[in-house]
This record gives sequence, structure tokens and C-alpha cells, in this order.
Amino acid sequence: MTSQTLLTGQILTFHGDPFAQPWQDCVQIDSAGGVVLEGARIIAVGNAATLAAAYPEATKISYGSDLICPGFVDAHAHYPQTAMIASWGKRLIDWLNTYTFPEEARFTDADYAQEIATRYLDLTAANGTTTVASFATIHPHSVTALFTAAAARSQCVVTGKTCMDRNAPDDLRDTAQSAYDDSKALIAQWHGIGRARYAITPRFSPTSTPDQLAALGALWAENPTCLMQTHLSEQPDEVAWVGTLFPDARDYLDTYEAHGLLGARGLYGHAIHLRPREIDRLAEVQGRVIHCPTSNAFIGSGALDLPMLAAHRVPLGLATDTGGGSSFSMLRTMAAAYEAAQHHGHALHAAQLMWLATAGSANALHLSHEIGSITTGNYADIAVIDLHSTAAISQRTNRSADVWEDVFATLMMGDDRAIRATWIAGACVTQ
Repeated sequence: MTSQTLLTGQILTFHGDPFAQPWQDCVQIDSAGGVVLEGARIIAVGNAATLAAAYPEATKISYGSDLICPGFVDAHAHYPQTAMIASWGKRLIDWLNTYTFPEEARFTDADYAQEIATRYLDLTAANGTTTVASFATIHPHSVTALFTAAAARSQCVVTGKTCMDRNAPDDLRDTAQSAYDDSKALIAQWHGIGRARYAITPRFSPTSTPDQLAALGALWAENPTCLMQTHLSEQPDEVAWVGTLFPDARDYLDTYEAHGLLGARGLYGHAIHLRPREIDRLAEVQGRVIHCPTSNAFIGSGALDLPMLAAHRVPLGLATDTGGGSSFSMLRTMAAAYEAAQHHGHALHAAQLMWLATAGSANALHLSHEIGSITTGNYADIAVIDLHSTAAISQRTNRSADVWEDVFATLMMGDDRAIRATWIAGACVTQ
């Protein structure tokens, strides 16, 4: 018989989308809650005392007043940029040329790719992140490195070979045909094997010719269960550049749509400077917008009006965008999302921020049936958060009126010290 574990503490559960209905109706914290794990899965959620009676043989772990929540889901990152995170002082295009492309060229070395993949998953797990959707590099073995490192932990990872056949250094370019062939082979090797999920990955329209975009669009049509990840409307000068490269396109989004790269399983990072037609079209096809607020602030891209997109029923996810984003922490990312929304006159509630970082991002990745909520049958991917992790936070929570004030204080001021434990597929990987 598979052993059972009962975790007790303050359990965060979702019963709906707090951007579509009042958060009080769909997000709950049970101060005397429990969750039972068996193998890799959650088998019961409810009152701690009731579960203790129902599962008397379960190993009991009490987390006291800590918050037991779904593991964080980082829906857009660049694991190859781990070592050059927080690099100084450049706008997007200069930043790519100065820092990103030289670092990605190092991934010619398969051993280096494996080293960084393992380091990245260690760093993200220490921050309570249990699922990531990450770009790799142009090298197929960079995809294998991340999938291999994740499989060793039974971890859900989405990744794909980054495809570029123009406006990139010679040693980081492929062709339309090799992008198709390499991606097709990786899909056959990895997609749906264990918890691995493949994302067809054109970096963004400026680094792919129309022929390459069309080849990847054809590959997506042939493999419709794959995700597709890219970038969209991150900076105004990037949008203007796209206009010169694709003079016949109606807008930036049309450069993807015209080549078969627009759909509900598409993940569009940033999407700050959208035109009304693009917003309407994303809502119509249910294309996912992935909000990257720390990166948007760090590189000076702007503040996404996320509540406006939510009002238009555009599905949303949240992401660190490592290493354009300056932190591996989804706590810091939620704080930045709050700050970005304030620029547009919105004060996001802690319940909405937690949903974005877990269930919202899981929905964006089409993985809600497996991750993103503490629900019977889901994988036991769990983050345990100490709501009194530092003296600064603790002195604030001493004056809290309710648990949501405690949660909000940790979202605004917390870091990896707030992560009491991270569980992936029923195993405690950090504590």
C-alpha cells in the first residue's frame, strides 16, 4: 500500500475565478484545514480533525498557522538566462544582444545546459515554484536538459527549442526546415511523456522569417495538443520594428495569426502594447496572455493593464520571465503585478494575485486538471508559506484584522525565506 501523508495548516482552495466573480465567493482559506497525499496525488482535502480520523495511518505533518497553497506555476521564463539574471541597464533589443544571446551561445555545451537546468529547478523550487513554462535555446539538447532534470523530480515542465532564423547571431540561427525538423523530433521524444509538455517556440516575430513562422504554424497544426509560446508587444520600439519587418500585417498579433500561430493553446508573453483589435482577437480565440511584471518594470517595457484584459475575458497567467525578470520568486512577481495594476487604478486583492500565480497560470497552460489547485485528484504540488517569515512581516501581521492581511503582507514583502516547504508530486523537495 502506498503511504499516506496528512499536511495540516491553513489551506487555500479555489472554487472559481476571482476576476470573473467576487473573490469572496471563490477563494477560501480554512484555518483548520488538511490535505492528504498518497503517492504523487492529493486524495482528500477538508477539515484537519476529520481527515485525521478518516486516515489514522497517515503520517501527520503540522504546519501550524502556515499557509498551504498550490505550488506556484511560472508560465513564462527563460531558464538559459539563469546565470545572467539582473544584468544592468539595457532596453530589450540591446539587452538581448549584450547579455542574452552570448549566454545562450554557451548552451552549445550540453554539460553546461544540464548544469543550468538543474540549478534553475533548484532555485525555483526554493521559491515555491512547482511548474514552469520555459524557453530553451536553439540547441535541441537544451530542451532535453530541462526535461531530464524535471523528470528526475517527477516535475511538470513545459519547454521547447527556441527557433530563430534571422536578426540573431550566426551561431544562434537555424532555418525554417531545421526548426521544423528539430521541434518535430523533440515532440516525438518528450511531449506527453510523464509530466513533460512541449511548446513550439518561435522566440518572437523579429527573429523568425515568414517561412519559419509558417513552418512552425504547420507543425502546430500537426500537433494540436502542444502549446505554442512566444512574445508579443513587449516594447513600443519592438512593435514598430515588427511593423517594418511585416509591412502587410494588420498588427503584431497578425504576424502570428497569418502563419497559423494564434490559438487557445498559444502563450503570448507580455502583450502590454496591444491594439483594440488584438485584444478582441485574443479574447475570441482564448489566446493566453502571460503577465511578466518584474521584467516589464526592469527593462522599462511598461505596466500591463491586466484587469482590463480580464474584463475582456482574455485568459491570463503570471510569470517571472527569468532572466529579464529580476527574481525567481513568484511572491515578488505577485507584488510587481499589484504595483503594475495600481498604475491603471486597480488594487488587486491577495486572493486574485494568488489565483494568478497558481490556478490562473495552470489554466493558461491547459493543465488545470492536474495542477494549480489543492483538489482531490490533482498532483500533490504544494507550497507551504510562512506568513511570519521576517521581522518586518511579523510586526505587520501583529496588526492584521484577518488572514488575508497576513497573506497580502507576505506577497508584498516576502521572498524565499517565506517558503517553509515545497512539495512536488507528493515529495518534499525543500524544507
